[in-house]
Amino acid sequence: MTEKIKDGLYYVGARDPQRRLFDELIPLPDGTTYNSYLIQGKDKTALIDTVDPAKREVLEHNLESLGVEKIDYIISNHAEQDHSGSIPYVLKRFPQAKVVTNKKCKGMLEDLLHLKEEDFLTISDEEVLPLGQRNLQFFLAPWVHWPETMFTYLKEDRILFPCDFLGAHYSSQKLYVHDKHSVYMSAKRYYGQIMMPFANMAKKHLERIEKLDLDLIAPSHGQIYRDYDFILDAYRDWTSDKVKNEVMLVYVSMHGSTKAMADYFAEKLKAKGIGVKVFNLTEADLGELAMAMVDAATVVLATPTVLAGPHPAAVYAAYLLKALRPKTRFVSLIGSYGWGGRTVEVIGELLSSIKAEVIEPVMVKGFALDKDLQRLEALSEEIYRRHQELG
Repeated sequence: MTEKIKDGLYYVGARDPQRRLFDELIPLPDGTTYNSYLIQGKDKTALIDTVDPAKREVLEHNLESLGVEKIDYIISNHAEQDHSGSIPYVLKRFPQAKVVTNKKCKGMLEDLLHLKEEDFLTISDEEVLPLGQRNLQFFLAPWVHWPETMFTYLKEDRILFPCDFLGAHYSSQKLYVHDKHSVYMSAKRYYGQIMMPFANMAKKHLERIEKLDLDLIAPSHGQIYRDYDFILDAYRDWTSDKVKNEVMLVYVSMHGSTKAMADYFAEKLKAKGIGVKVFNLTEADLGELAMAMVDAATVVLATPTVLAGPHPAAVYAAYLLKALRPKTRFVSLIGSYGWGGRTVEVIGELLSSIKAEVIEPVMVKGFALDKDLQRLEALSEEIYRRHQELG
């Protein structure tokens, strides 16, 4: 379904409300969209991004329903296939079209889609492409979240197309944001999963966006922002150095020993006025974990010992913490074992590259005794002290 945004400017993308997993990794509780935008100038017509190949027929139908007879430029803001995957179809349908992108993205599209040298028009940072009474300006925005990403700015209409940046995996029949809370939560999940490892670059590009005169922000996933201050404010918060007085406690337990420790520990933290977000690793999805990591001052892993090492689910959580690189200030480990093992060493090695300070772990042989519970209470007191020092 096409939707008119302004005269000569249309949404021609595809909604995918039934999709539940992205990259065979990221849960999609709200589905997603692949946003594509058609811009008609006096002389030239441009298509901002395409759609995932699985939804190519939707793009095809949308262009046909508008009676589009020519496309001169296909703007590729990002080479990932959910945005670029239908470029070969558009080139076949409109052979005169040129793929407009930066040098880095050009190379990736050649590799991913086997496009040819003659298919491209390569642009540089802040270069302007005239369409006739409308002009597109390009801003290179590497590492949000791939190295070749760029933003496109429609100057006369004051619309920014920032590709994945500021987006959300959120499918709705409404083109514009109508439920800020739901979009905020989906955008936070999206940020935590995708943008958080590149928070410093995101902050830099956010500052650049703030200098633009804007009417709309139209990302490549989710809805269009009319009142966009709330998403910019959210990104300012998420990319800042500020953390909350929260502990993210993730656990897995085979026979109840570790769960009993986690429950006791959580209650001691709560009694001290610390917010605690508890996740059972056998049930929580990646998005829930990533969202909690965005704010938490401390992350504590709780694991039993399996074959002399941590439970595989705890290894996954530690790897996730390492990969997503949250602004978490402190990490620790609690757990149980039967006869010994290297749980502390293995988790320590996984987390050796993150900036967070490691607080002394509490590992217990068998089911926790009173003396072990006292150690857990001491750990909660130490975390409380550290949080107080952060203000």
